[in-house]
Amino acid sequence: MITASASAPAPKLVRTLGLRSLVLFGLAYMTPMIVLGIFGVIAAQTAGASASAYLIALVAMLFTASSYGRMAAAYPVAGSAYTYVRRTIDPRVGFLTGWAVLLDYLFLPMVIWLIGAAYLQAQYPAVPGWVWIVVFIATTTVLNVVGIEVADKANYLLMAFQLLVIGIFVALSIGTVLSDQGAAGLASTSPFTGVDAQFGGVVAGAAIAAYSFLGFDAVTTFTEEAVEPRKNMPRAILLVALIGGVIFLVVAYSTQLVHPGGAFADASSAALEIAKQIGGNLFGAVFLAGLVLAQFASGLAAQASASRLLYAMGRDGTLPRKVFGTISAKFHTPAVNLGLIGVVGLLAMFLDVATSTSFINFGAFLAFTLVNASVIVYYFRQRGAGEALNPLLYVVMPVIGAGTTVYLLTQLDNRAITLGLSWLAVGVVVLAVTTRGFKQLPPEIGVDEIEASTTPPGVR
Repeated sequence: MITASASAPAPKLVRTLGLRSLVLFGLAYMTPMIVLGIFGVIAAQTAGASASAYLIALVAMLFTASSYGRMAAAYPVAGSAYTYVRRTIDPRVGFLTGWAVLLDYLFLPMVIWLIGAAYLQAQYPAVPGWVWIVVFIATTTVLNVVGIEVADKANYLLMAFQLLVIGIFVALSIGTVLSDQGAAGLASTSPFTGVDAQFGGVVAGAAIAAYSFLGFDAVTTFTEEAVEPRKNMPRAILLVALIGGVIFLVVAYSTQLVHPGGAFADASSAALEIAKQIGGNLFGAVFLAGLVLAQFASGLAAQASASRLLYAMGRDGTLPRKVFGTISAKFHTPAVNLGLIGVVGLLAMFLDVATSTSFINFGAFLAFTLVNASVIVYYFRQRGAGEALNPLLYVVMPVIGAGTTVYLLTQLDNRAITLGLSWLAVGVVVLAVTTRGFKQLPPEIGVDEIEASTTPPGVR
């Protein structure tokens, strides 16, 4: 471990996360149980073709995940889309990318805590919702400040229980279908075709389903704490997207078999109704517990990821370095950033889920598009320098990825686009101030310098 002293260099992030830990953090951020939390919404939007919506989203996200993997191998440092765009396209565009991504990273933990608190308040109406929000924030902040290794161990337990509940849900769904329809009922195309489903509705459902995949890009913020990042990070990104997508597909398919079509008394709580239908009140209680713990695990990973993005931007000087670019000498974590995100999370006490989530996807789709563009720019730059790269991986797939994410961006409602563009406009103002009217480039730290500073003592 790195220690701090009067003559020692400033504390840095330490490489401790292997491939398994990276994948689990990505999956925790995605929250596999979110497929059940929003199942009713997607089923209603697609007229019962939720499996098709997730299939479209999975294919689209795999192209973008490939681009993230290319960039993570080329630039194994923290910062995700912000870093990739600034290193390939332009530092100013990189700043605006990071600013857009802040919509996801900074406010997503708040949304996660708000959803978890809403479930608990519904179960225990005598306890005010703000109490649950404070409990969520305090617990996750302490775990993340104490250290990534502690949060990593907590993640294993939380993910294990979450996957167990999902497995039981799928098993009970299959059992219900077998009991009602026999083995033939399991081989149905209805989860893909729906009931009079329209292509436009399915694509709109895919835009909603894409929200479930956000974790694959969040894992890149742990690059400077990853063991052998050039090898493990691209693998982790693709595995997170693929494993998460398969889970979403299986759950959506089996759940849609139990309840064909998209008609529900309340789409927002459809999965809880189905849980009670297939497993009774006992499993309904277990299912609710699983949802709450899933939100906790997701909040843990989301807060940690957001703090690393703020750290990368602060260290580069695009945000105040003395505030955002510091690491705790005792815990080797960006404690100030973690505390700031916790404070932002307190806004959940004054918002509802619909309002707080309305603008998140704008930043995600914009960042996805620019990362795909970065891979293409990187290809031609390296080609000009004499390096031969695979055009299928560095041109064709990113073009497809960019096209699909732009299309998904256009499927957002007008309110989300308006709020997203407004947030981006504020970012332009901040950039103008920090660069003195765009006359200066935002400061940048070299890749080699960062890699050296994050290597544990004794490792070469």
